[in-house]
Amino acid sequence: MCFLSPTPRSVLQEVFGYDSFRGPQQAIVEHVTAGGDALVLMPTGGGKSLCYQIPAIVRQQQGHGCTIVVSPLIALMHDQVGALHEAGVEAAFLNSSLGYEQAQEVEWRLQSGQITLLYVAPERLVTPRFLGLLDALYAQGQLALFAIDEAHCVSQWGHDFRPEYRQLALLHERYAGVPRLALTATADDLTRADMVQGLHLQNAQQFISSFDRPNIRYRIVEKKDAFAQLLRFIQHEHAGDAGVVYAQSRRRVEELAEKLQREGIHALPYHAGLPPDVRAGNQHRFLREEGVVMVATIAFGMGIDKPDVRFVAHVDMPKNIESYYQETGRAGRDGLPAQAWMAYGLSDVVNQRRMIDEGEAEEAFKTVLRGKLDALLTLAEATDCRRQRLLAYFGEASGPCGNCDNCLQPPAVWDGTDAARKLLSTIYRVHQKSALTFGAGHIMDVLRGKDSDKVRQYGHDGLSTFGVGAQYSEAQLRAVMRQLLATGALGLHKVTSDNSGHVFDTLVLTDASRAVLQGQMQVLLRESVAAARTRRPKGTPANVAAQDLGPDAQARFINLKAWRSEVAKAHDLPAYVIFHDATLAAIAEQNPQSLQALQGISGIGAKKLEAYGAEVLAVLARSQ
Repeated sequence: MCFLSPTPRSVLQEVFGYDSFRGPQQAIVEHVTAGGDALVLMPTGGGKSLCYQIPAIVRQQQGHGCTIVVSPLIALMHDQVGALHEAGVEAAFLNSSLGYEQAQEVEWRLQSGQITLLYVAPERLVTPRFLGLLDALYAQGQLALFAIDEAHCVSQWGHDFRPEYRQLALLHERYAGVPRLALTATADDLTRADMVQGLHLQNAQQFISSFDRPNIRYRIVEKKDAFAQLLRFIQHEHAGDAGVVYAQSRRRVEELAEKLQREGIHALPYHAGLPPDVRAGNQHRFLREEGVVMVATIAFGMGIDKPDVRFVAHVDMPKNIESYYQETGRAGRDGLPAQAWMAYGLSDVVNQRRMIDEGEAEEAFKTVLRGKLDALLTLAEATDCRRQRLLAYFGEASGPCGNCDNCLQPPAVWDGTDAARKLLSTIYRVHQKSALTFGAGHIMDVLRGKDSDKVRQYGHDGLSTFGVGAQYSEAQLRAVMRQLLATGALGLHKVTSDNSGHVFDTLVLTDASRAVLQGQMQVLLRESVAAARTRRPKGTPANVAAQDLGPDAQARFINLKAWRSEVAKAHDLPAYVIFHDATLAAIAEQNPQSLQALQGISGIGAKKLEAYGAEVLAVLARSQ
């Protein structure tokens, strides 16, 4: 596509079909188009890709050459290149999915100036062969821009650290004067500083958008029977919707996927241990079929550009708030209502602590990881607005959102200070009486006065704290333990059994325990109650974009989706690459009768109007 005098706004309107920029997009695009370096933090679904695609098109038309996009995932490259082709933009990728002759053709097109955007993995970019290609383009003045997507991968403090991203520092050293744009959806202050240092972006302008995703409803529930809770959530609120379920282990992923399948839910597993063809096939189906629930480890998700994911569920607690935010951000990329649901329990805290403690990192690094885990646990235990706390973690002030579980149904709170003091006292006395160590279950048995063989065997029924917490339920005491672990007033110590050699965690007092024992710190806890059930409005699956349409417009929308599905299959692309649901809903509502009327609808650029305009009008005519 050629322009006589391209501007960012003309490209936005004519290529992508949008009337105006969103949020800070315009400032970013204009800065980068003018040749400036930038670091962009923008939430998932905020339109990061346009921040480099539009400058790439404008700069290429101005004679600056090709833009190189560093991207970590083959699936994302394929879909973004497909979407650019649909918009009439010359784009390509170089990755392991191409054969030798195909790769040779891409390289030839690159050298001959036929490519506007080229997507490559960081591993390929730093190979001598590819650097040779870049050197030649640079000598000819034909390197327009380097766009580094998922830039948080450069940081050891981030949740997706990839050592190969560190090598991207050579772009600054080797290709002086070529603007660089680093983009990510998630980075706290520590990660952001590491990104600046690792990518040599000290002089780059930083554009930090709001981290708020107002269309996502955050819900966190106490874990009791994780699968039963998950099943209720999906069946009652998201039947037929596309979603992602995150679990901690490969075995758990496969078990959950199988159980959901038996319940009639279209679920597929995804983890790094699956054969590559199975893993790729499942991801392909998730992106291209409707209503698929992907059950996955954290190996799945980065770069997944599917806009109509209506929920993300965690049956195990993530490692930190960055991971939680990044993973939940894969829901509702189209801006329509979506949910982030998580079940957590004391075992999650213990398991995450164990993984940190058993890691090979230095102690200073482990301390940072423990602090990040504690921040997530504090979010889970919160009795006030989830969103307000989540945004505060990233340094953003806000008020109560009115759209999280705590805002919609404020939890009852009870004073757990007395229970906390009695719990800590019991731990102290149990360990004082015996050189052996005991787990959380035994501590609670002593505190509640349970007459068990183990309690009698070790004489713990004679302790002064035996039975002093009889009024507290096991659920209440577990909540107290989680809160004390979150605040550091309780710690975990690794112990090896003399008999079996088995390694387990035991609860121990810390320096911070003193404030609780002396009554200087109040412990307020949410009541342990069953998760409230809500049902979404009745309707067909995946029709959130069209739920406010009248009966005639609904019929047009359904027919348009059927047509889009056929086109997407023919092009081997996800349906949303052809048109987003929101665009189809706008077409169905406005019912245009001419190409001129169709052109004014958001999301329909010049190339798509030319390619599909007549077909869309024909579908509308058949729907009368």
